[in-house]
Amino acid sequence: MERETRVSVFESENASEIQLMRSKLENQEIPVFVNDKYMSFTTTPTANTIRLMVNLKDEQKAFEIIDEFLKNSDIKMNTNP
Repeated sequence: MERETRVSVFESENASEIQLMRSKLENQEIPVFVNDKYMSFTTTPTANTIRLMVNLKDEQKAFEIIDEFLKNSDIKMNTNP
């Protein structure tokens, strides 16, 4: 069985933002995987960044969906580091 390579397409510390983006991608039939582990030594011990991961073959389409949503949305996503 071939192993899929997954890439991060969206991240946030806000669970509702993650859920919203996840539903947008899944509605377009893109399988989404959630990674909510501490990411690296560069994050603070209290940081709990959640990342949405997709298969590499879906990366471009996922970014297009996310970009289009963010351009047309009145919702202000938390972009603070």
